[in-house]
Amino acid sequence: MINESAVFWSRVLTEITLSFHIIYATIGVGIPLMIMIAQWVGYKSGDEHYILLARRWARGFVITVAVGVVTGTAIGLQLSLLWPNFMQLAGQIIALPLFLETFAFFFEAIFLGIYLYTWDRFDSQKKHMLLLIPVAIGASMSAVFITIVNAFMNSPQGFDVVNGQLVNIQPLLAMFNPAMPTKVAHVLTTAYMTSAFVLASIAGYRILRGSDHIYHKKALYLLMKLGFIFSVATIGVGDFSGKYLAEYQPEKLAAAEWHFETEAGASLVLFGILEDGKVKYSIKIPWGLSILAHNNPNAEVIGLDQFPEDEIPPLYIHYLFNIMVFIGIFMTALTLVYLVAKWRGWVFVQSKWYNWLIVAGGPLSIIAIETGWWLAEVGRQPWILRGIMRTEEGATTSDGVDMMLILFCLLYILLAIGSILALHRMFKENSIEREIADRTAAKGGDLV
Repeated sequence: MINESAVFWSRVLTEITLSFHIIYATIGVGIPLMIMIAQWVGYKSGDEHYILLARRWARGFVITVAVGVVTGTAIGLQLSLLWPNFMQLAGQIIALPLFLETFAFFFEAIFLGIYLYTWDRFDSQKKHMLLLIPVAIGASMSAVFITIVNAFMNSPQGFDVVNGQLVNIQPLLAMFNPAMPTKVAHVLTTAYMTSAFVLASIAGYRILRGSDHIYHKKALYLLMKLGFIFSVATIGVGDFSGKYLAEYQPEKLAAAEWHFETEAGASLVLFGILEDGKVKYSIKIPWGLSILAHNNPNAEVIGLDQFPEDEIPPLYIHYLFNIMVFIGIFMTALTLVYLVAKWRGWVFVQSKWYNWLIVAGGPLSIIAIETGWWLAEVGRQPWILRGIMRTEEGATTSDGVDMMLILFCLLYILLAIGSILALHRMFKENSIEREIADRTAAKGGDLV
């Protein structure tokens, strides 16, 4: 028996939890790579500013890891409490990637602890830098394994259902499902891209606040280069994701693109509103959807007319798709202009208005991550396990989920405030000017 109230509140609580967790999880995946690259650049160039970059980023990273652990634990708890029917069915199949995700996190945490407590204890920065390799690998593999679970929910395979029971379970086949390559690649590239833009936003803000120290300028230049590389990679992966959807989840693609009727040479619809079943005030790119879906301007693209009404995802995901894509394009263009301007010697990128665009890039990237995640999850509806179990069938039938929602929201508010205050106090009491002065005195000369 389905408890509609429990289903509704379970969905709300899960969405809030994932929306909060994804911020810290994304940073937790991308920052270790940024730290490793900064320290490598410092080691290769002999520039202490980049070593200091790595050191300060690592300190802040610890705070985000701590919050990510709490919210990740909350997700595991909620899977069991809010979605018991789903876990009873799918848990025996997805247990392997869930276990491997935990193992990858411990692998990362062990080496992160060693890395943090061995600063200045090695005779070579190279030896200390090598500790970051397992940290970065562990962080990325955590994302890989948990994304595999999500990919399985979109494209379940590796088992048979006989008389309502799962038989012939093949965990590895379930893990390497059709959705896995594009989803894993998209999560990793967007995590690296977002982390670069968040850190660049901080550097840009410090410059706007009047800090003219070369440290911030070097940080900004490095991060804008990395942001450009990973944003271009994200666009490429996004193209492959569109082709995956066209083949395996055409209803999600059709809903996201407001493609109502199956046709060849389909146009790509941007923005617009729906009035009486008609799309108005939109921007249409001729043949764009056919090219996105099949790399052929004359290819036929399946429309929503081919699916039962109760299996069509909510049509508002169209706006989520538009927001995600346009932020990605904006950030790619922003970094490209910055890099070309640096190469050509154009000074307008040093102006306040351009630095404000860079500062805005951090929050915009977080918004893109959120809308992309909502698109992925809402676009799978009405299924929690596509084609096998509907969302309402997987939810708890118990009451009291609304009270859980209040308690968890209070927890997330405290975690958000606590992490922001901790990071602010950490870097306020250890300003870059003070830290450079201390390290200069310790080394007996200027940092170069």
